[in-house]
Amino acid sequence: MNPPTITLVSFGRFDKGFLEKISEAVAVEYNCLVSSKDARADLTGFFDPIRRQYNGDKLLREVDTMDIPESTKTIGLFSVDLFIPILTYIFGQAQLGGRTGIASLYRLSNERYGMINDDALLTERFKKEIIHEIGHLFGLIHCHTPTCVMRSSTYVEDIDQKEIHLCSKCRTELGTI
Repeated sequence: MNPPTITLVSFGRFDKGFLEKISEAVAVEYNCLVSSKDARADLTGFFDPIRRQYNGDKLLREVDTMDIPESTKTIGLFSVDLFIPILTYIFGQAQLGGRTGIASLYRLSNERYGMINDDALLTERFKKEIIHEIGHLFGLIHCHTPTCVMRSSTYVEDIDQKEIHLCSKCRTELGTI
């Protein structure tokens, strides 16, 4: 059986070195091939002027319509503030057992919370969020192990408390999916 192929689709201005770091972390965690590509989209139709945020459900559907034949799983990468109707904001979302997910950098930077810029921490947070969403694509649900990357994250501090890796329980489940 061929290893899965994951494509990271950049819908923003992400530095090439930054994307390479993300790709490496994903490739190591899921033992898969990872590629990245740039995409252009007019996000105006996804913006909710009342909330002043972008609708994650609609963006997820947009990424899902993309035809990337070489990809088993696709994650759209954004730098805009995402929401879904039942939550004030989200860091990302994915179709459980599906082929498409999204993640945003917007709420992951220290500056958003009045703290000093930390590019290394921002990169680490984004890696964790993307690895988390890919876990959902492979059928993993939220984990109760405090350090597992699959633990739910309501706040950025929750992301900081997790490791970048799946716990042994989730790794075992991944092997049976």
